[in-house]
This record gives sequence, C-alpha cells and structure tokens, in this order.
Amino acid sequence: MSIPDPFLQGIHNGWHVQNAALLTNDLHLEADVVIVGSGAGGATSAELLSAAGLRVLIVEEGPLRTSTDFKMQEPTAYAELYQEGMGRMSKDGAITIMQGRAVGGTTLINWTSSFRTPPETLAHWAREHAVSGLDSATLQPWFARMEQRLGVAPWHTPTNANNDVIKRGCQALDLDWAVIPRNVRGCANLGYCGLGCPLNAKQSMLVTSLPASLNNNASLLYLARAKRLVLDQNRVQQLECHALDARGVAPTGHKISIRAKHYILAGGGINTPAILLRSKAPDPYKLCGKRTFLHTTSFSAAQFAETINPFYGAPQSIYSDHFQWRDGVTGPMGYKLEVPPLQPAFAATILGGYGAVSAQRMAQLPHTHMMIALMRDGFHPDSASGTVELRSDGSPVLNYQMTPYTWDGIRRAYHSMAEIQFAAGAQKVFPVHADADYATNLSKVKTMIDGLDLSLYRTRLGSAHVMGGCAMSDDPKQGVTNSLGVHQQLENLSIHDGSLFPTSIGANPQLSIYALCALLSEKLTQRLTV
Repeated sequence: MSIPDPFLQGIHNGWHVQNAALLTNDLHLEADVVIVGSGAGGATSAELLSAAGLRVLIVEEGPLRTSTDFKMQEPTAYAELYQEGMGRMSKDGAITIMQGRAVGGTTLINWTSSFRTPPETLAHWAREHAVSGLDSATLQPWFARMEQRLGVAPWHTPTNANNDVIKRGCQALDLDWAVIPRNVRGCANLGYCGLGCPLNAKQSMLVTSLPASLNNNASLLYLARAKRLVLDQNRVQQLECHALDARGVAPTGHKISIRAKHYILAGGGINTPAILLRSKAPDPYKLCGKRTFLHTTSFSAAQFAETINPFYGAPQSIYSDHFQWRDGVTGPMGYKLEVPPLQPAFAATILGGYGAVSAQRMAQLPHTHMMIALMRDGFHPDSASGTVELRSDGSPVLNYQMTPYTWDGIRRAYHSMAEIQFAAGAQKVFPVHADADYATNLSKVKTMIDGLDLSLYRTRLGSAHVMGGCAMSDDPKQGVTNSLGVHQQLENLSIHDGSLFPTSIGANPQLSIYALCALLSEKLTQRLTV
C-alpha cells in the first residue's frame, strides 16, 4: 500500500524549499527573521512567527528526508539522520551523543517521550540562576497548547514487554512509576521511532510545524551550514552559510549570505554555542559553551525466560521518577529510569563484548531487556558538566568532565535497575560495564556493582539529551541570554533551543523546548510587529 508523503506533496504544490547542494552560484537572501535549525525550537518558532505575517527563512545543515525515505533500516537512518552519522562523541570518546541532523532535527528520530518541565527544576532556575517568568503556572498554558498541537497524551495501548519490566518491578518493590505521554497520532506501535516514522504518526516537526510554516510562506534552505554571524557593534548584520554536498559533509564552495531584522539560533546544545564561538560573539564573562549537560546515561541489561523482543512496540511508555527527587534538588544526584528500544545494531553497540561473548549476548536479544538511568546533572556544584569547544576546522566538540559525585549516582542507579529487573522476574542481570557480566541473583550483582571501577571507557555511557551551553539568566554574569532568550550583548539575536537551559531538566526535553520556545516566540512576535 502506498502511503501519502505530505511533505513531498507540499513541495510539489509550491512550498519555498531549496537544496543548497544544487546551487551553482553564491546566494544572497533577505528575511524578517532567519532561524538556524529546524528542530523543536526552530520549527516551533518558525510556525508562530510566520503565522504573524513575518517573512521567515529556516536554515538547516542536514538533508531533507521524508516518510518515503524511512525504511526502518539502521545503517541508512544512522548515516542520514544523526549528527556525525551516529558517531558524535564527547571529546574524550567516552560518551556517545545521539542528536538528529536533518530537516526536523532530533524530533525526527527521538522516541516520542513528552514530559513537562518538572516544577522542581523551574524553581531551582529561578532561585539559583536568576531566571524570571518561567514558573510552572506561567508555562502551564504553553505546555497544554503544545500538547494539543502535537497530540501528546499518555500511551494507552498495552506496553511492550521491554517497558512492562519497569512496571512489574516497581510494583513488586512498591516504587513509583507512571505512563509516558507520547506525541503521536495514529501510531502503529512499530517500535522503530529512532529511524524515522514511515507512517508520519510521530508528530515531529517534519509533520507539524514545518509544513505549517511553509504554508505561511516561510522558506526552507537545507544542506546549508551556518558558519558565522557577521557582527557590528551590538547587532548582527548578516548570517554566512556554506552550501554542503548531497551527503551533508563537504562544502561545495558556494556561500550563502542572509540579512534579516532578527536572527534566531536553534541548532541545539552543541551547535548553537559553536556558531557563537565561530562568530567571536561578545562574551564578557566567558559563558558561551559552558555548563553543558547530558542526562549522562548508564545501562543495565537483563535476560528473561519469556520473549521480550525489545525492538518492537512503542519504545518508551513507562518510567520511574522514584529516585529523581527523593534526596532533594541538590542532594546526591537523582536519576530517571526508562528503557531504550533495542534494534540489533544499536543493541550490539551497547551490550558490547567481543567474539563469542558478543555473539552469545546478541543471540539472546529476543529475551533481553534494557533499562537506562538518566542522571540529573547540573543541580549540584560537584556535578559533571561540559564545555563546547571548536576543533581546528571550526567543528564543535563537547568536553564533558565526569566527577566522583556523578559516578556515585551511576553506581546507585546500577543498584536500582538491577533490583527492579530481578523483582520483575529476570533470570540474570548485567550492569553494562567492560568488567561486568551477567549475574544470576541480586546478591551477586550487588557485589559486582560495588566492586566495579566506574571510570571512562570501562563504563558504557551515552546521551540523547544535550542541554545548556547558552544558559538564560537575567544576570549577565550567569547567562548568555536573558530570560526572553535574547542575547545579552546582541539585541537582534535570540536563542530558541535546549541550550538555554541553565541545568539539565530531569526529563526528556522535547516538550520543554516546544513550550519554552512557543512562549519566547510569541513575545518576540510582539516586539517585532509593533
């Protein structure tokens, strides 16, 4: 059966969409607002600004891939839809960082979990980071608006076996758990959300805000890398971009210059600081790229007698925040418990091992459950954090420094995950670490966990949530932008993405970005249309 591709139909009907790889000459463009990045922050902003009658131009570094292209094949999806071909790492190579890089950004490949920003986080920002106007009461209508816009609702279909383990284990141990809200409409429960939704059921920016923006006469330029902002005094004069080849890797030699009344950076928690660094933007307190957070993630595998098939079904539908806030906002590091989907290549990377060990672990994949613990970094002065730096070629890299405080959280999370897995009926549990293996009872795995050398390269670490790097604050000594997302020193430059967060948020960040950027865009529209 042929499934309609509404994005391609829109292009056929006259949307202003241009592929920079096909340019034969340099290009000079003008707009009221130019937005760098087409993910959660950029596309949401584009929809609201274009609806107000402003001429909006969206610039995207990645390729355009639509539902016609999504074949649920890992090699193709990782190469085409992820930053650095799924190979983005921390500077030391110890942490895998999963971010999207295509029209629609990370919303194209995330696992659909949609949480409101925890009230504890918002209160902490106001108290410790001089953020104003973003309390829970102020944001509530924006969360509700974006939830309605994107079909966000708790997942009512029965959970797959992978997620059911958290529920059963938490019930057995009397731990808190809940159902995850997902941004889907007409979901077929395939489980391959991380590879692009072939049904357009996931309400990503490719399906929602980008089409709405283009229907409002916005323009989209893709395979165009935002290189730098040209500055004069306290204003941005223009944006300089480089056209990329069809692979989105090498510059073609053609350049694009864009003049606008207002500029918005929405490239995410690594790429947005990088643009400011390449532009030598004013930074009197040396804040740009600092305090970047990851929800640093550890893994615990378990094998069950029954079939789990962790590659099928809604990837994330159950979570536990039992360990998130129980020691207070700034006590020992809290963590959120979820599961990841385990498509084969992704599973092989996480489970690790060599030769026969790897083969045996993969042979048991249909009976394997995986749990993840997302560390709530950034709330305590001893927390791990990162700094965005530029390589010699101007490309960004995150230098993320682990700390004993954070390692303590990871060790405690290993214990929590193992207890839940055994309580749910696991036959054996494997804290994913180079010096660990499957243990057949809780006592053995606890002894194993307590004896692990928690260090880089020995401990499997990952992240799908990059936050911070351009923190907002009304105190210029604490924030790159003010609480309206406007750059402290450049009056016609705003930042609308997760790099604004002064800490991590303790929840999957997409809904927080949607709501925050919708609010900031409405306030920006009011200032630009007076």
